[in-house]
Formats: sequence, C-alpha cells, structure tokens
Amino acid sequence: MKSLPILLVLVFAPWVATAGSRPAPAGAHPFNVHDLVMLDRVSDPQLSPDGRFAAFSLRSTDYAANKGVNSVYVLDLHGGAAPVKVVSGGSSARWSADGKSLFYVAPAAGVDQLWRVNLAIGKHGVASGTPVQVSHGPLDLGGFSLSPDGKRVAMTYEVYPDCADLACTKERMDGDASDKSTGTLYKKLFVRHWGAWATGRRNQLFVASFDARGQLPAEPTLVSRDMDGDVPSKPFGGMEEVAFAPDGQSIYFGARIAGSSEPWSTNFDVYRAPVDGSAAPQNLTAANPAWDAYPVPSPDGRTLYYLAMKEPGFEADRFAIMAMDLASGTTREVDPQWDRSPGSLSISADGKTLLATADDHGQHPLFAIDPTTGKVHLLVGDGTVSGYAVTGNTLLLARDDLKRPADLYVAKTSGHGLRQVTHFNVDRMRDAKVGDFEFFSFTGANHEPVQGYVVKPVGYQRGKTYPVAFIIHGGPQGAMNNGWSYRWNPQTYAGQGFAVVTVNFHGSTGYGQAFTNAISGDWGGRPLEDLQAGWSAALAKYRFLDGDRACALGASYGGYMVYWMAGVWNGPWKCFVDHDGVFDTRAMYYDTEELWFEEKENGGTPFDHPENYERFNPVNHVKDWRVPMLVVHSGKDFRIPITQGLGAFTALQRRGIPSEFLTFPDENHFVLKPQNSVQWHEAVNAWLKKWTAGAASP
Repeated sequence: MKSLPILLVLVFAPWVATAGSRPAPAGAHPFNVHDLVMLDRVSDPQLSPDGRFAAFSLRSTDYAANKGVNSVYVLDLHGGAAPVKVVSGGSSARWSADGKSLFYVAPAAGVDQLWRVNLAIGKHGVASGTPVQVSHGPLDLGGFSLSPDGKRVAMTYEVYPDCADLACTKERMDGDASDKSTGTLYKKLFVRHWGAWATGRRNQLFVASFDARGQLPAEPTLVSRDMDGDVPSKPFGGMEEVAFAPDGQSIYFGARIAGSSEPWSTNFDVYRAPVDGSAAPQNLTAANPAWDAYPVPSPDGRTLYYLAMKEPGFEADRFAIMAMDLASGTTREVDPQWDRSPGSLSISADGKTLLATADDHGQHPLFAIDPTTGKVHLLVGDGTVSGYAVTGNTLLLARDDLKRPADLYVAKTSGHGLRQVTHFNVDRMRDAKVGDFEFFSFTGANHEPVQGYVVKPVGYQRGKTYPVAFIIHGGPQGAMNNGWSYRWNPQTYAGQGFAVVTVNFHGSTGYGQAFTNAISGDWGGRPLEDLQAGWSAALAKYRFLDGDRACALGASYGGYMVYWMAGVWNGPWKCFVDHDGVFDTRAMYYDTEELWFEEKENGGTPFDHPENYERFNPVNHVKDWRVPMLVVHSGKDFRIPITQGLGAFTALQRRGIPSEFLTFPDENHFVLKPQNSVQWHEAVNAWLKKWTAGAASP
C-alpha cells in the first residue's frame, strides 16, 4: 500500500490480515463479507431451441488475483445430472440456431473474440468439444447477437468514428500509447462518464456473415454508419438494445445522437438499418423527444415492440410498452393501464405474449402482457427475477431474494410448476447463517402508504435488543427490494449482530409512477418525512430494535440523505456512513457529467434557478453537524465526483467531529473488486461497532 497523507484516515486492522489470501470461513457462522465475495454468481440464462438445455454464466472469485472468473455451464433440464462446465474463461453464451453449439466471448492473445464450441448431446447429457475461434478482429469484441437463422452475427466494437476499418482504430490506439505527450483537447462535454475519460471512440454496430467453415471475415460491415452516438449506449448498455428482424435482412437498435447536447438529453431513438450497410439507419421514433429503447420485433415481422418514455430529460420516467405497425409507422401504447415501468422486454415464439420484469411493491417479478389487450399477468412474483428465457412452454429464469443468491428455476410459461434446478451456493449458505426479514407498511408523506422492511440479526433471540443499521437506498428512483446484492447486502450487517431497517420512501420504484415522481424537486422533503415516519413505525412494531444504538448509512442519493440528515435530523443517530454522496448540490451540477439528471431533479440549471439547488443543500447546514461520520468516496467516481466526499470530510474535520475518510483510487461509483469490497465492509463494520457499543457517544 502506498504511503498516505495524514488527513486520509483509514481503518486498517480488520482487513490487512486477509489481503492477498482467499478468505474461507469454516463451519457454521454468521454471514459476512468473506462469504459474500466468494459466492458463485449465476446469471444470463439461455434456453436451447428445443427447450431441453439451459446455458448460463457463472462468475467465481479468484481472491488472490482480486478478480472474477467467468465460465459457461450447460444443464440438461430433462435429466438429473449436474450442470456441465463447457467453457472456462468465457461469457455471454448464445445457442446456435440448430442447438448443437454455443457461441461466446473469450480472449485470444489478449483480445476478446467470438468463439464457438460444439456440443455432444446424448441421452444422458451433454459434453463439450474443442472451442473454435470464429472472429479475428484487432479490437475487443464488445458484444454480439446471432440472427434468427444463425447465418449472421451483430457485433459491437469501440472505434474512432472517422476510421474506415477496425485496423485504423487499432493503429491509432497503438500510436496514442507511444505518444509521450499526455494532454487531451476536448471540444464538448462528456469528457468523462461514470468511471472513464472520453477517448474519442464510440461503440458502433457491425454485422458479419459466417462462411462455409463457420468463420467470420476480419472486417465486418458497419451498419450504424454516420451516427454520432454509441451503439450500445454507455456506460451500461448491451445487446438488449439490438435486435435482428425475423428475416435477418435488417436490424433494429437504440441510440442517442450525441452532438453538444448529449450530457443533458435523454432522447434515445429506435433505428432500423439494412444488414448489408447499403443505406443509412432510419429513425423510427423521431416523433418522440423522450427515451425510446429495447426493440423487440414480432415473429411475423409486422410489429415492432419497444419501451418508451414520455418526458424528455427524465431518466426515471415510466417506460411504456409501445407497438409500431412497421408498414404504416403508426404506434399505440400496449399497457396504458399498468402503472409499472418494465426493465426488460421479450416476446414468445408465437407472438402472443410479451414478457417483462418490473419493480412491484418490494419485489422484482416477471410479468406476461397480452400485446393485443394490454392485460398483465404475474408469472413469478416472489423475490427478484434477474434474467429469463422462454422456449415453447418452458420458462427458465434466474431468481434471488434477501436470503439467497441467484440460482436457476424452471416453470411452465403460465408460471406454474416453479422448481429450482441449480444449487451452486448451497454448501456455503448452509454454513453462513442469515437473518429473517419482514416487510412492513406505515403512513408516510401526503398520508400515503409507504413500505419498508426489517432484517433480524443472525442469532436473534426474543426479548433481546440489537443495534440498528438504517440503510437509505440510492437512485433516488430505486428501491430496496426482496433481492440479493453484492454491494449493499443487508445480510452482511445482520451477520455482524445488527438489525437492519430500510424504507422505500417517496421516489422509490414499484409503487406507481406518481410515487416515483414525488421526489423530483423535493429531495430533502417528502423522502425525509418517510424516513422519519418509517423509523418511528419500525421502533413501535419491532421491540428488538435498540433506537439508542443506531447508525444511518447510504450511498449516492442515500449518501446525499445522510449529509442532509446530519444537519436536519441527527438526533436518533450514534453515527453516519456516507458512500459517494452529494454534499453540495450546487457544486454537484458543475462537477458531474449527466446534466439531464441534475436539471430534472432541480427544475432547471443552477444559473437559472439557483434557489432550487439551495433549498435542500446539505452544505448549508454544516453548522448543525455533530454525529461521527465515515465518508467513503472513490477516485474514478465521475457520477458524483470525489470532491463531494472530500468537501464533507473537510467540514467534519474542521468542526472537530470524529470522522474518517476511505477512498479507492481504482473504483468508480461502485466498489467492485473483491479485496476492496472486503476492505470497505470491514471499515464500515468497525465504524458501526465503535459507535453503537454500549452507550457510546461522540
């Protein structure tokens, strides 16, 4: 570890001993962060064309190397055999059209390429053959999607827009690496985004055809040509933004034309382009100035379904399911009566059912929607559905909840007959004890019902009281749902002997769009009322909560709220933990990148409406701060830049309030590396225990 300035205060003792070695709790014990980082992560379920086999990704942890390791598994759903690892070091597996092989992404000579592995399928299961590299480009493959007939593949690469081929981008990158000058000249905003500085390269969409040997040409065809935008979108967009037409002759994708307005625009549109690149992409949704995305063509090719928002500049607006008649261009909303915002969209093979996930009263279920009537039917409603696939009458999904990480389940497409088919973490979770949880409701702001939940500490005994971790979610348009998390997981606190209380305040998702909208322009108002009412309701309902030994924690908007509470509601709390929070709302506007968010949440710009930015500005209440605080802020967080955390730490130190500052120079808005996650949790846990032990006081 490098030497640190004296003002950078870190908590060392609990985690230095484990750095560089694999943590391995043995025997029955309360769940902890060492368990968390070592769990196998099941994701990306894919059904074979005949519905017999499930392919999926598994991420294990190489703790010594401080990274995750991806593999691809296949499970025979018709037999009792265990899943078979068919690919090591690969991800994003997709079935070939004939169901006899899998395509996936894996490195070759340090460059991510497309590979194929043939499968030997017999009566008693499946075995993998020798992997074959099928793409040979000079750049990392960002993602891929196979055409319905399997003859073509859509591919994404990050390229310089003015380059004529992939080799040009590679040559320029190599030239940049050898250039001894270090300056970069920018001419418009988005000079950095999320956790990366702009390089001048754009994600672009290409299509290539397989030859008779199943190989791809070195140079695919650019189909998003002449577009000043990223396909897929940055930083989190993927191939869910791209879809082939059923005949494979054209391709649909979402994109936002950048220009100078990119940092304050959410105007994504859905485009159609010929796969041979013979014509420029056609904007199909130009009439809507808000966000259009996630195209899903009907099996007969006549209708294009997609998700669309109505309010420009508002990233948390409700996504409506839209249907476009491709012959006439007319559109209609499929689900106007459904007050939920889908987070995904797909369609059954017969075109009679749309499928989507959405937050819903603390759960994240899978729904079926009739595309003709808009009628919505709940398929799988308990816990969180994080991925799914459907073939024929078989539904495959990845599901988790507050007590267990994701595994695969199968059911009929009606949702009936749900059964678990993988059990990857059963031994670890058998030894690692977790706390029970319960949702509760109370009357919050506007006299409206608000929901939260409580997690009991591991080892809970009736009649005893326990210190409390009061967790405030970020977003702010998000929710603390019945789902497993690898960052803010309540079970890591329950395993340390804390009860957990959290509230889905006004602004949370899953309770109707009006409830979500209520936070905009009112960050320190109704949400604070809900948190205060929820805290009182929890104390009254759950006698095991020790209200005199409680700390409040939050990240992002939750971090903003911690700073806000430090000045206006600090009475109940023995300590605070603030991760990547907004300390000064006015400075935040000028430091951040996604200006559409700031302008929507504050009703305009700070130079036009300065009063809106000062109304709920935590920096204006520093004189009333008094509660000890741990501040965590990372060096690559460009969403809420590190100056916000440093400013808060300066305020705490200058006022003489017990405080510490933890920073990760290699992390962004999230702490993702396994050993950094352990360090984060150990530092936070030590802080909570310090101030809630006995009658601790500042």
